[in-house]
Amino acid sequence: MGLKFYRPSSDVVYQHIDSLFHDNIVDWDLIQTHWQDLLRVAISIQEGKVLPSMLLRKLTTYSRKNRLYQAFHALGCVERTVFLLTVISDVKLREVIHRATNKVEQYNALEDWVRFAGGGTMYAHAFEEQEKLVKYTGLLTNCIILDNTLEISAALNALAREGYRPSIDELAALSPYQTRHIKRFGNYEIDFSAVPALIADDLTFQLELPAPPEVIEAVQEN
Repeated sequence: MGLKFYRPSSDVVYQHIDSLFHDNIVDWDLIQTHWQDLLRVAISIQEGKVLPSMLLRKLTTYSRKNRLYQAFHALGCVERTVFLLTVISDVKLREVIHRATNKVEQYNALEDWVRFAGGGTMYAHAFEEQEKLVKYTGLLTNCIILDNTLEISAALNALAREGYRPSIDELAALSPYQTRHIKRFGNYEIDFSAVPALIADDLTFQLELPAPPEVIEAVQEN
């Protein structure tokens, strides 16, 4: 299923991107008719009176006959079209989305690395067992991330004490999803009597913030 762009009206024609829209037109009349209903639903969700998951289940039931669902769909088409056009025209936004996507993929890869038993396949049929597997995997994954963060912070502080302060760009290249130093297979000895040390992940040195773009451009021109 491809991405669909919606025209604001049938009379609108675009010079360079008209082929993206085809015959899809926003149903403004439907949105206007149910606008108050849309607002009431949004306010109910915001105030916690209605769970989004419950609302979706109700709206998707007989969706072709549910006018409120159709109104939400029409409004969503507008929002999606505006967002897609913004992504196409904004390079920096695409970079932000790309970085965020990479972070999510790295986290998912770490979860897959943690859930190595059974090839990562969930064989349990009971919902409770499936829920345990998901939660325990997330717990172990976050434990690894926390430990990596503490180790990285300690290493950076040690470098700072030796006189080297990493830059913002160098810090941005670091990742808490490292696994090369972890022995995944083997025996694990857990000492419940041991008292863990206090968590101290704060950096003990000041970071030099990058210069604004206009300053960099002025320096390059000179």
